[in-house]
Amino acid sequence: MAFGRKRKVVPFRSAGELDAMAAAGAVVGAALVAVRAAAIPGVSTLELDRVAEAVIRDAGAVPSFLGYHGFTGSICSSVNDRVVHGIPSADELLVAGDLVSIDCGAVLDGWHGDSAWTFGVGDIIEADAMLSEATRLSMEAGIAAMLPGNRLTDVSHAIESGTHAAEQAHGRTYGIVDGYGGHGIGREMHMEPFLANEGAPGKGPELVVGSTLAIEPMLTLGTYDTDILDDGWTVVTTDGSRSAHWEHTVAVTEDGPRILTLRPS
Repeated sequence: MAFGRKRKVVPFRSAGELDAMAAAGAVVGAALVAVRAAAIPGVSTLELDRVAEAVIRDAGAVPSFLGYHGFTGSICSSVNDRVVHGIPSADELLVAGDLVSIDCGAVLDGWHGDSAWTFGVGDIIEADAMLSEATRLSMEAGIAAMLPGNRLTDVSHAIESGTHAAEQAHGRTYGIVDGYGGHGIGREMHMEPFLANEGAPGKGPELVVGSTLAIEPMLTLGTYDTDILDDGWTVVTTDGSRSAHWEHTVAVTEDGPRILTLRPS
């Protein structure tokens, strides 16, 4: 008797479940917009955290980061050389020229949304603005690869290709942060598979209609190497170079990629 090998696919949701995830994602988007509006010189990252938590709870959702493996914030606030997982603090005050990455997650009716973006406080230098733009473009390249029949590493390769295209356009190189990347998402925030931000195409589980991934490139103006601070969370560049982080939760549909973490304009 012969046994067929079952094809591996990226976990998928029904159309109704995707709508439920989009509802959670819209809460995240609203929280990010509120945080950006509040991010002015002299404001602490803890104050930004409280803004996000209020938006999330007012929508009937729960912050998914708060208490996650002991994390104390509703957002990750990663300023300048902080890459990801920065802990909001009353002692960390924003100043003009800071480059701020805010990552936020919410759970609504059991479904998760997870999204991040990078922005400047006041006017920022061109290199920092370009870095954020390159990271956003890399994310968008990954989103465009969320098509039925593609493989997981097709998305990774698309993100990497987006980075290289930005490097060509900007006339400089960027560091693709090593060891961190996107992930499956649904009724849990972090699910298999891990999504690398670089790599050869054509490998890993197949994308099918309803497959969901959090796509999140992280780029730096220098190294791809990072350290974790003594707080056990905050990831920083080893050379002190600035970093940017963009993320959307995205679904594969018959009509093309669907961003589930849309932000109000």
